[in-house]
This record gives sequence, C-alpha cells and structure tokens, in this order.
Amino acid sequence: MTAAASRPLFERYPALRELLPHVELGLLPTPVDHAVELGERLGVGGLYIKRDDVSGETYGGNKVRKLEFLLGDALRSGAKEVMTFGAAGSNHALATAVYAQRLGLGAHNFLLPQPNARYVARNLLASAGMGAHLHYYEDRDHAQAAAWAYAQRTKIEQSHEPFSIPFGGTTPMSAAGDADAGLELAEQIEAGELPVPDVVYVAFGSMGTVAGVSMGLALAGIPAEVRAIRVVPETVSSLQNWRSLLADALTLLGAGGAKIPDGALDRVSVVESHLGDGYAQFTPEGVEAIKLVRELGGITLEGTYTGKTFSAIVADAASGELAGRNVVFWNTYNSRDIAPLIEGIDYRELDAGLHQYFETEVQPLDLELAGLGA
Repeated sequence: MTAAASRPLFERYPALRELLPHVELGLLPTPVDHAVELGERLGVGGLYIKRDDVSGETYGGNKVRKLEFLLGDALRSGAKEVMTFGAAGSNHALATAVYAQRLGLGAHNFLLPQPNARYVARNLLASAGMGAHLHYYEDRDHAQAAAWAYAQRTKIEQSHEPFSIPFGGTTPMSAAGDADAGLELAEQIEAGELPVPDVVYVAFGSMGTVAGVSMGLALAGIPAEVRAIRVVPETVSSLQNWRSLLADALTLLGAGGAKIPDGALDRVSVVESHLGDGYAQFTPEGVEAIKLVRELGGITLEGTYTGKTFSAIVADAASGELAGRNVVFWNTYNSRDIAPLIEGIDYRELDAGLHQYFETEVQPLDLELAGLGA
C-alpha cells in the first residue's frame, strides 16, 4: 500500500492518516466547471458542476473516493481478494473490479436484478474484462448468503477470507473518507474557482457521498444547503440508516480530531420527489435533464442517478427558487470511455442469469436516449 496521499482531510487532521487506511487511486482534486450557458437557460444565478466523472484515469465517478479507503483497508488486512454487491449494472461493482485489479486483488461481484438499460450490459462486460467473477442472484438475501458461503469455503480451502465491501461501498469509514470531497470543494472555493454555493445537489443512493460532502463542507465552515435527491427506495436508504451512518462517521472523524459544529448538518435535506417508479426506472424528467446537460454542458449523465438528480435542479429552477443563487451539481457518473475494457468479452461466458441484459429490450426512455445518440 502506498503512503497516504496529500488529501485535504489528512492535511487538516494528520491523526486521520494513521486512523484511516488509504491507498491512492484517484486523480484528485477533480475540476469544477462553470456551466454558464446551462445556468442561463435554467435561470440559475450561477451553476457549477463538480466533475467527479473524471476522478480516475481508467474509470471515474464518486466510487473512486470510497475505494481509496475500502481497498486500503483490504490491503491493510492482508486480503487477496474482495467481494461486493450491487444491481446487475452497478457502477460501484464495476469500479471495484477496476481498482481491485490495479492493486492485484481478485474481485467477486454478487449481483441482483434491475430494470434493463444500455449501461447494464456495458458495465457487466467491463467488469468481466477487468477480471471480476460475476455471480447473479434473485434477491439480496440469496446474494448475501452465497457470498458468506463463498467466504467460508475460501477460508477453509485457501486459508484466507475475502474482504467484504457492502452495497454502494458505503461504510462509516468510507463516508468519513468522503469528507475529503467536501473539503476539496471548500479549497476550490477558497482558491476562487467558484463562489460559496447556496445549494449543492447530490444523488442519495447508498448515502456515503452525501454524508461525506456534507461533513466536509461543515468542517470547512461552508454554510451550503445540501439537497440529497433520492434515487433508491427508502427501504434501501432509510432516514434511520442515514442518521446511523452519520453518527458513526462523525465518531470516526472525531477520533482523529475532526469536530463538526452542532447543527451544521441540519442543512442536509432528503428530497423524495424524483425517484419515479423505482430504482433504475428512468423518468421523463430525468431524460429531459440528460438531454439538456448534454446539449448545453457537453456532459453525459444517465437515468438511474445523475439524470434524476439534475432534474431536481431543473424543477427548482423552474419555480424561480434558484434565481440569483449559486448552485453546485455533483456529477457522480463516470465519463471515461470503458470500451477498451470490453474488447473480446463474450456475454455468453457470463452467469446465465445475466444473459437477459443482452437479449431483451431496454426500457423505452433509454431507447429514446439511444435514438438521440445520448
């Protein structure tokens, strides 16, 4: 494992270098774009896009930040392989495969059903191309049971146990590590790359990115409101789980000397009105947001997370609420070309349960985007 990189979290709180395992993976800091034309079209005072889509050379997105700590922990524990969980097209599962391979770790992805979309097949092929073993199960309980059985069998037969990473890569440790993201933005504000934002929009999935960004901004004394746009059902990321994650992450940060002022996290609000019919079910509003950002911002979003999150900005701007206000959209979706990872991979060699994502039609709203080349 490499020495701890120069990260804002470690610079401010040196004790966290020893407390939090870490391996350098990302191309950080990620830039901030001033989306002038897009902001003018929407009637937003100042619109800025935090470009976590370019957080890694091979594969970007918000998961790279988590994996610096999760895979750092795996290396520290002496693990030889990792196993993780997600929907069939999970960006987290793919990111884990990419960066596990970089570190010489094996990867096992335990996957669940989801509505079909073009990115699902791409992510499956890319994960296989990075050497991950893909296992497909009908529900979360069966996937977790299979993973537990695999871990026990490996422990008996090979005298080592795989390192387990949960759905989305969110743990109190990775959320605390994600506080570096909020501190990174604070440094960019201080450097004059953008004004102090009034509102920051982030997708609310496994909750770690929202927790990290909001904690980092609070540590830096940035009084921005963080709007967490729900993109998964409440059964997955309940408010009770959210409060528990925050409490545990704050305890971990506090052990390294990072103390957040009382009430600073009261500025986080979970927005419930953009999920649509469920996880990975594209919405008309999300698709329109994807088209708009592609046309005026030159950035590609997707229908599961970032399209829905940006649709919240569109809706709030249409109400006039964002006039004269500075807004940050946190782009958590990878924009690196994964075509090289897919070359030579035949889907028929994957778990038979995954073949449906190559042999059945994608959802109509995704077909609409495909027809536009988006």
